[in-house]
Order: sequence, then C-alpha cells, then structure tokens
Amino acid sequence: MQALVYIAIGVLIGVLSGLVGIGGGALLIPILIYGYHFDQHKAQGTSLAMLLAPSGFLAFWKYYKAGNADLVVGLWIAVGVFLGGYFGGELAQRLSDVALRRGFSVFLIAIALKMFFQK
Repeated sequence: MQALVYIAIGVLIGVLSGLVGIGGGALLIPILIYGYHFDQHKAQGTSLAMLLAPSGFLAFWKYYKAGNADLVVGLWIAVGVFLGGYFGGELAQRLSDVALRRGFSVFLIAIALKMFFQK
C-alpha cells in the first residue's frame, strides 16, 4: 500500500515537472521532509535516486516532438550534471543537516523572488 502512495507522489511530481519544467527535487524534498520526516540528507539522496531511472523521458519526448527541446544541449548539460553531481554529493556529506536544509531553502527563495519580480 505504501508503494502506491509513493507512486502517487511520483505522478504528482512528474505532472508538475512536465508542466512547468522544474526538477522534481524542488517538490519531492519538502514532501519527504515534512510528510515523511526524512532529514535533509536522506531527502536529497532519495530525490537523486528517482533521477536514476529515465524519470523525465516521456515529458522530454513530448517537448522534443513539438520542437521545444534541444537534444544536443541537453546531453552536454547531462554530462556536466553527471560530473557535478559527484562533487556536489561529496560536498553535501560534509555539511550538517541544518546547513544543507538552510542552503536549499535560500536557493528556492532566491529563485522564487527572481521569477516573481522579473517582467
């Protein structure tokens, strides 16, 4: 039964990610922290686990078929994400849970404010 709840969370995140083009972690991490009482490290690690599968492939395919995705640029960025993810994961393990959570929060607030006030 719990698996169905996790699948439903995944569907919600997938729909919102496909709709507005965000990474699911911005949604999944708060759900895991506040809904399932994960600590910041475990929430972020679990969010990364969801990326291992081709989670965004079907949403990407819709955009690509409509001419709204640059596959070459996306693949080059994926190489950077692959390498950067290693170093980011290493750094995250060295930070306290509180520092990691606060950094994540500041990042989300900064993006939200920029998007809200931009014309």
